[in-house]
Amino acid sequence: MIRQAISERAVEVVVLAQSGVSSFHLSVPLAIFGTCFEGRHKFRLRVAVEEGTATTPEGLMVRSDGDLALLSSADVVIVAGWHDLGERPSEALQHQLRVAHARGAHVVGLCYGTYALAYSGLLNGKRAATHWAAESDFQARFPGVELDVDALYVDEEKLVTSAGTGAGLDCCIYLVRKLYGSREANRVARLMVLPPHREGGQAQYIDSPVPDSTRDAALSGLMDDVRRNLKADHSIDALASKVAMSRRTFTRRFAKVTGMTVGDWVLSERLRRAKELLETSELPIDVVAERAGFQSSAGFRQSFKRAMQVSPSDWRRTFGS
Repeated sequence: MIRQAISERAVEVVVLAQSGVSSFHLSVPLAIFGTCFEGRHKFRLRVAVEEGTATTPEGLMVRSDGDLALLSSADVVIVAGWHDLGERPSEALQHQLRVAHARGAHVVGLCYGTYALAYSGLLNGKRAATHWAAESDFQARFPGVELDVDALYVDEEKLVTSAGTGAGLDCCIYLVRKLYGSREANRVARLMVLPPHREGGQAQYIDSPVPDSTRDAALSGLMDDVRRNLKADHSIDALASKVAMSRRTFTRRFAKVTGMTVGDWVLSERLRRAKELLETSELPIDVVAERAGFQSSAGFRQSFKRAMQVSPSDWRRTFGS
């Protein structure tokens, strides 16, 4: 298992800094893998600049630890954004990205950093994510890549790509979770004041991401109540009555606020709770199913496998404490 392999040493993370990439994009992996792990010897974080020095549009100069040679020993290579969507990476950078992936490293493209991976040919025939604003441009340039326009992030055979900057945070926390488990990921999320885990397939763009009326605030309270009582039978009519809405108004408003149907959201919350229990306890699978609100163990296993592409037992073996 990957976590057994890395337990004896710090994971080598190299962030590629390119001139013209915003300081905010660069700050995401630097904060997650650097600041959040000071004194913990989990990650060894270094910054690579292809040649010379790198400066951000905000006028900041990036201090590097070396050039592209750093990528040759990295366990995780991160391209944090891309400065010009129409500019191909140098042949040297493309080669280093391909070699890193071939030897088993995670190669990550945050936001427009996905372009560097696509130009290098790594994403041909694979799913990927990038910022929703580049959807048309990306699909025109890379027809051989299956762009998932709804995903926050995608992990395809250690090729990890994310949507916009906020999704880059989710993506990096996902990598912490994958490498060191949910407890470390939750600790980082608390430090960053972020949700502990958002699924990669969650919609990246929602018209009303925050409540814009007292009714939406009421929905927020209702959602918290559902999370606390996942074992209850949450029918649409029952939920609508709790916030004094008609069924039609409730379902429309819920979709506007969350970007999901009521049923899909409830299922996602039950799966989230099930994953927490699988990762942090040794409860039998049928008990996990019951506590997460599933009516049967068989139904839980089917729903989990369909959503996660692995069985609950395999998930526990990979991410369990």
